[in-house]
Amino acid sequence: MACSAPSIGLLLSPSIGVGGRTLPSSSSSESTSAFTPSSQQQHYNISSCFLTTSNKLRLSTVEGFQQGSRLPSKKSSQQTVHVRCEVGTGTVSTSSGTEWVQRTIELPVYKRGCHIITRDIYRAVPELAQFRVGIAHLFVMHTSASLTINENASPDVPLDMEDTLNRMVPEGHQYRHLDEGFDDMPAHVKSSMMGCSLTIPISAGRLNLGTWQGIWLNEHRNYGGSRHICITIQGERRTDGK
Repeated sequence: MACSAPSIGLLLSPSIGVGGRTLPSSSSSESTSAFTPSSQQQHYNISSCFLTTSNKLRLSTVEGFQQGSRLPSKKSSQQTVHVRCEVGTGTVSTSSGTEWVQRTIELPVYKRGCHIITRDIYRAVPELAQFRVGIAHLFVMHTSASLTINENASPDVPLDMEDTLNRMVPEGHQYRHLDEGFDDMPAHVKSSMMGCSLTIPISAGRLNLGTWQGIWLNEHRNYGGSRHICITIQGERRTDGK
């Protein structure tokens, strides 16, 4: 299944490769400049991209860009192209030794409360062990659940956290949005308080968490059902082949 990422800005050198070809700017010796193909910003759909050793961006598939076009140069500003990347569930190479892995997983149904899911993440993305260094990004795709990092040892901590959240955001008639149950609106508030995403460093094939840190799924509904998490990994593969 495809997963669309939001528009991002990429800083480019004075040359851009399109479809394996390099489009030169007016002068490669000039400093990078702001690239806006027209008076309005344009976005380009790309299936994959990677940086070459010369820092030129090659786009294997670009829609909306006319080949042979020259990039305007302005000496005083940076050269920026806004693109929208559409990445599937497989691995997309972004440079020599650097790769992306993205996968959306479905967790089992958890009861209301805070639950440690670190092992679920490791099981879902076994490729993580092959990365020497990198970043793992986790995104829960719901508005009544959340993610956080906290204690992974004492079973009392998740219970105390749930009790604290319930005291901070109690159920009741004080909300306008009550048509989905008394637990629904408080669940939305808790989700925004705790957050929907995490960014964790990867070192030597492991998530570089602290000794007492674990990844938590916080289920804020009484009957939330199964939850989906999109996991994205970017990094360099290990050279020892393990």
